[in-house]
Amino acid sequence: MIRFEGVTKQYPDGTVAVGGLDLEAASGRITVLVGPSGCGKTTSLRMVNRMIEPTAGRITIDDQDTAAMDAAELRRGIGYVIQHAGLFPHRTVADNIATVPRLLGRDRRGARAGSLELLERVGLPREFADRYPHQLSGGQQQRVGVARALAADPPVMLMDEPFSAVDPNVREQLQDEFLRLQSELGKTILFVTHDIDEAVKLGDQVAVLRVGGELAQVADPATLLGDPHDDFVAGFVGRDRGYRGLGFRAAPTLQPHEEPSVRLGSPVDEAQRLEAEWVLVTDDDGKPVGWVEPARLSGDIDRDDLHRGGTVAGIDGSSRGVLDAALSSPSGRGVIVDGDGLLLGTVTAAEVVAALEEARQGSAPDPETRTA
Repeated sequence: MIRFEGVTKQYPDGTVAVGGLDLEAASGRITVLVGPSGCGKTTSLRMVNRMIEPTAGRITIDDQDTAAMDAAELRRGIGYVIQHAGLFPHRTVADNIATVPRLLGRDRRGARAGSLELLERVGLPREFADRYPHQLSGGQQQRVGVARALAADPPVMLMDEPFSAVDPNVREQLQDEFLRLQSELGKTILFVTHDIDEAVKLGDQVAVLRVGGELAQVADPATLLGDPHDDFVAGFVGRDRGYRGLGFRAAPTLQPHEEPSVRLGSPVDEAQRLEAEWVLVTDDDGKPVGWVEPARLSGDIDRDDLHRGGTVAGIDGSSRGVLDAALSSPSGRGVIVDGDGLLLGTVTAAEVVAALEEARQGSAPDPETRTA
């Protein structure tokens, strides 16, 4: 556990970056610090490993006062991930990952073996071991940065906006990979972001800070979205918090309707061409890949014909997922799949909303009722 007890950071010019912070980051959980610019998120994070020294108060890790520890020893026991990965450009990927194990006295062969294992753990091939950082994409570099932070198997990790410098698609992949790793490793993680969506996706608890480093609210994501403490928190969390809150609710009971489909590489039959504005396309395994407009086709369907705007939702996923699938679909019919990604059928947004309301009232929706 990381505990802040009345922690303050005041600079010589009188600026208070963090003012009397009291916060507990639970063992084996992800605590996210979020708030506007100037609220002391990064300052608070860097006081944990004493890259910044507190002016007052106390920070403990598992009841050990960090101020009483040797700073270098403290830092070697904490994983640290920053924006742009911070890799050593003149070292190979394997040597970057092995930095702390080598400092701790591990032999070169053992450190390299550990680096190769960690590459696979963060979703990179072992062949990357002898590459240099400039030969990797931004997302790949961030994965290496995470692997380096994990190399000494630290119980505590500090992460300062680690995914903010990559494009949205890569960022989502990194977030998903990070959650997968955490489910396996159970580290105590303090994570800084300016993005409330990232905070509620990743955090077991989210701490919202005001300018000046004052704690406005700390809560689990569902509580934060559903019951903001005051106007500041409500404004920061945003007006669409009700919709985002659906991400923490299981999908309501739905009975997807059979959806006629055509296989990629096949033609649309004449009946579909005349009757359907949109037709769903699946691959050879029965997994949805997109929609097509039959009236615009002249031959077999290829990938260039696909409309990919609609999302796909799992039947056992979140309420937000199934509602978004319906709202984003060009046909107005949300695509629902099973756990293997195979097509089950479609639902409309009206059906999802009706099922959510039925669930809110405590009764199950009638699966035979379809709302237009």
